[in-house]
Amino acid sequence: MRTFDVVVTGGGPAGLMAAGTAASAGRNVLLAEKMEKPARKLRITGKGRCNLTNARDTARFLEKIRTNREFARAALRAFSNRDAMDFFERIGLPLSVERGDRVFPASGKAWDVAEALVRWVRKSGAEIRCDTRVREIGTLHGRIASVILEYPNGRTQTVRTSNLIIATGGLSYPATGSTGDGYDLAHALGHRIEGIRPALVPLETESEYVRALKGLHLRNVNVTLLIDGHPVGSEFGEMEFYEYGLSGPVILRLSREAVDALIEERKTEVSIDLKPALSMEKLTARIERERPGLPAKATVADLLRKLLPQPLIRPVSRQAGIAPDCPLSRFGYRETERLIRTLKDFRLPVTDYRPFTEAIVTAGGVDVSEIDPETLESKKIGGLYFAGEVLDLDADTGGYNLQLALSTGRLAGLLKKSPGAPDFPEPSSAR
Repeated sequence: MRTFDVVVTGGGPAGLMAAGTAASAGRNVLLAEKMEKPARKLRITGKGRCNLTNARDTARFLEKIRTNREFARAALRAFSNRDAMDFFERIGLPLSVERGDRVFPASGKAWDVAEALVRWVRKSGAEIRCDTRVREIGTLHGRIASVILEYPNGRTQTVRTSNLIIATGGLSYPATGSTGDGYDLAHALGHRIEGIRPALVPLETESEYVRALKGLHLRNVNVTLLIDGHPVGSEFGEMEFYEYGLSGPVILRLSREAVDALIEERKTEVSIDLKPALSMEKLTARIERERPGLPAKATVADLLRKLLPQPLIRPVSRQAGIAPDCPLSRFGYRETERLIRTLKDFRLPVTDYRPFTEAIVTAGGVDVSEIDPETLESKKIGGLYFAGEVLDLDADTGGYNLQLALSTGRLAGLLKKSPGAPDFPEPSSAR
């Protein structure tokens, strides 16, 4: 029977970082990846460009972590965003910093990030087995003792190990192999799983306006999420309309709270400020300046063409309760006030969220209260570690989630022992 110091299950960024870290320290490491090649999701992330981290300072970086921020501090200390940038440059991947401090490979290709990581892991000495999944985990006296590997032909193999790192990802993009296997493994070992749901996911609406707005891309708008009529968050930036509803960076960042509200069956809406740079007073003055320059028989639609993209004219005027073909000669103070309020608060009801196939990350996961944040070792089972999206840990879009995967992978791969745990055995000589 083969023996490994460490088995890592999951060949995404967290698993690769964990395996390479452990192997670089002289450990005999097996990485089991159930897909035909490692880093399937990483190869398509960021629309194929891979926003691999964010260059913001630590304080601002931490603000972008939505769930269990304090838990993440130790992992980010062990391997910060600056450490990640230095690491990728060192293994031969030049980087580029773009708007919003987002960090990409200079080549603009996510594939290059994945290949650089895989090369580094192999060079570190870890064995990568694809088409291989961990089916069962054996324990002895409260510690990891063995795992049963399963291959596509149904053949199984038991290997001895005293350390297992679960880095199987979440449920987002299941076609890349993220199908929740790690949750089942963790639960079987007595770990609690926090409610699993999509995060950074587009939102659906049933508004009559949305289909007419399909394909419209808005920049420099402010979007506020309303739960039961109360604002719970606002984001400034870009958004897009699709046949089902809304997406784009600002919508994705607000989706975490929207998904939770929808699950709880609470009234959920988005309010779009189409003119965030103008106060209501300045917008009133702008309209008054535009009116004299319009033809004598001009309509509300003619006025709105000075203020909005064409597809928004009818939806905005109708939500304001004003016919687009209403002559400006009959457009008085009350109509102006209603129009301005709608421009500053174009409201759309949110009825659902898109499935995991369209979610960038998974919210929920292994309950971090049962994990030592300084080591990522289980408080229940000795030698059991967790890294990446399988944890109840998620952040905003912009490179933050991938950095969390890399940081937790690095910390888990160090195989630090929680206080009171037995020392790690000497690296085995068998390869």
